[in-house]
Amino acid sequence: MNPDLLWFVRLGIDQGLFTRVQAVSAKAKLGMYNLEMLVFAQKLIDDDIVTDIEALERLAGLATKRSDQGPPSADPFAAPDELVEDFVPMPPKKVPPAAAPVLELSSKDEAALGTTLKELLTKSIAFGASDLHLCTGRRSFVRKDRMISYISEKPLTADEALKINTALLTPAQKKTFLEKRDLDYALEVSPSERYRVNLMFHKEGAAGAYRMVPKEVKTLADLGFGEHIDTLKKMLSYHNGLVLITGPVGSGKTTTLASMVAYLNETRHDHIITVEDPIEVVQPSKGCNVTQRQVGDHTKTFFTALKGALREDPDIIVIGELRDLETIEMAVSAAETGHLVIGTMHTSDAATTLNRLLDVFPAAQQTQIRGSVAESLRGIVCQRLLPRASSGLVMACEILVNNMAISNLVREGKTTGLRNTMETGVREGMCLMDNVIFELFKEKKVTKETALSNISNRALRAKIT
Repeated sequence: MNPDLLWFVRLGIDQGLFTRVQAVSAKAKLGMYNLEMLVFAQKLIDDDIVTDIEALERLAGLATKRSDQGPPSADPFAAPDELVEDFVPMPPKKVPPAAAPVLELSSKDEAALGTTLKELLTKSIAFGASDLHLCTGRRSFVRKDRMISYISEKPLTADEALKINTALLTPAQKKTFLEKRDLDYALEVSPSERYRVNLMFHKEGAAGAYRMVPKEVKTLADLGFGEHIDTLKKMLSYHNGLVLITGPVGSGKTTTLASMVAYLNETRHDHIITVEDPIEVVQPSKGCNVTQRQVGDHTKTFFTALKGALREDPDIIVIGELRDLETIEMAVSAAETGHLVIGTMHTSDAATTLNRLLDVFPAAQQTQIRGSVAESLRGIVCQRLLPRASSGLVMACEILVNNMAISNLVREGKTTGLRNTMETGVREGMCLMDNVIFELFKEKKVTKETALSNISNRALRAKIT
């Protein structure tokens, strides 16, 4: 391997421009025949690993000078090394926070509106927004850390809202939207920019909600699960059973689901089938063979996809949302027949999740389904995103791990006893939402007001006040 490339990687890691993991990943993508310093540097730029081109150019100059002395003492791709003694890292470039985007409709031409929408979405990501809303008769706005920031003073007219929200649709998508008056789809502006989009009509005209899909899949640790990571990994170590990720809208369920799939993809050698509406986070096959299907484009419904999945030799089935009786019944059946099934539900805590899961079944099936869930359930992860005391959001979670006591309560329909059983199951990795939020308050990660508005336990509330 060229000495200049080895020095380039060595110095880049020392300086903090990129990590060793990122360097190894770029090397693997290029292959052994493309390992030249300039090609490697371009790969870092193309993959958005490094955006400071000037810093890379300076780094390349330093690496070229070092290469005259031969390669570094150790392979920088393989193991950590000591800092170069006379190497002085360049100070990090200070990047001012991005301003909120501004919506300006200078033209009603479809191509121009498409460009405007793309630019608006890109600026919304740079601003750190999670959602963009373009609605007839309302001022357009973005949402950042749960707070709304308006990006225009003038409400969109019905004609403007319809044209800008349909500017990036294919002819087939536009036809479907105008006929059905609703459309969910995934918008890919570039390989590093994806959005989950919902278009609809209301009493005044068209509206669109654009959810930003993270460019990189975060690890479970990055999401803030902290001390609960081992519990989650144990749930994901099973080869059959049902794992549920729950929480209100905007609580990060999709992000957690993507992190779990990424973890399984890197640590196991199985066949993963995901069924989503729409596909948000693209999961390239790594250790596992990942097949992603989108409701509407690749299959008619979640139920038909699950029915087909059982004949497609999967080891792990991931369901974007457990919505109805047929889907839930098929998920439980798949978990019983030797598949690890992971799905999401819109519920706030473990007890509510189990009640929602079981109550969709007719009374005649209650005994049977309670027995099935009692045997197949592996765990439930309920989560919320709360305003951090400083800025941003912080994760709070409630975790139920199925053990003998939990299984008996589910089988007998005594879900009111779940809370007490979970309090005594701390050693098995269980935790209650109220207790986790109280700990966040003690650590000064959330304010007193946030803690009081999210804790229902009177004893804990008394300790706060």
